[in-house]
Amino acid sequence: MPDGEAGAVRRAIVRLRDGAARREDDWIAAEIPVALHYNGQPHVVMMATPADLEDFALGFSLSEAVIADPAELQDVAVEPLLEGIEVAMTVPAARAEAVAARQRNLTGRSSCGLCGTQALEDVVRHPPPVGAGPVVDASAVQRALAALAAAQPVNALTGATHAAAWADPAGTLQLVREDVGRHNALDKLIGAMARARLDAGSGFLVVTSRASYEMVQKAATVGITLMVAISAPTALAIHLADSAGLTLVGFARRDGQALYTHPHRIIASEP
Repeated sequence: MPDGEAGAVRRAIVRLRDGAARREDDWIAAEIPVALHYNGQPHVVMMATPADLEDFALGFSLSEAVIADPAELQDVAVEPLLEGIEVAMTVPAARAEAVAARQRNLTGRSSCGLCGTQALEDVVRHPPPVGAGPVVDASAVQRALAALAAAQPVNALTGATHAAAWADPAGTLQLVREDVGRHNALDKLIGAMARARLDAGSGFLVVTSRASYEMVQKAATVGITLMVAISAPTALAIHLADSAGLTLVGFARRDGQALYTHPHRIIASEP
């Protein structure tokens, strides 16, 4: 990865090791403001890794129910500015009007996708029930987890990014997206899946983070039926997953996993 490539940059540091100080260059995760606009109107500013932004624009639009179909995102223009990056999107007028009616202009952060939401009813959006989805062997989950580390080049350099990955029922990774924000990584993956025309009900999602309610909300909104998180879920995430019919897996490790909702989609591996 050359110096300055989106995702990571090189910076001078002083490293202390074995009682000695040494100056060297290190890879640091890039994080800049990304402003999303719909039909000329600002909607949200997210702190994000400046890569795969067209995927991000489409995925955010789908997971936040701004649009219901990828074809409704009629145009995307990514414009670097002095202060950050502006992503200008064009959607049908009725969709843009619905976005404006939400009055959800907020500043998002890498750890929180809802900071600044203006009303309680804007926070918890209950997605419709998901479909049947696949039934997968527990070994497929372990196979996907084992492959995920090698599919995160930015995190390998920086140790500072999350990943969201899409696996087929056998556990083979199909797509991976990285970002400093776990929500952003998921939106980028959702956008990439839509562009690749991957059926959200045909495989399963793996995320390198905790399973927050917003992650579950986004996944269920686009029809994902099985979500595997390396860390823990929250109580609200479990509630939303249960009500949407989504299988939520937490603490996924090579030697096991915890099934919180709808465990019928995971079957134990044969001894």
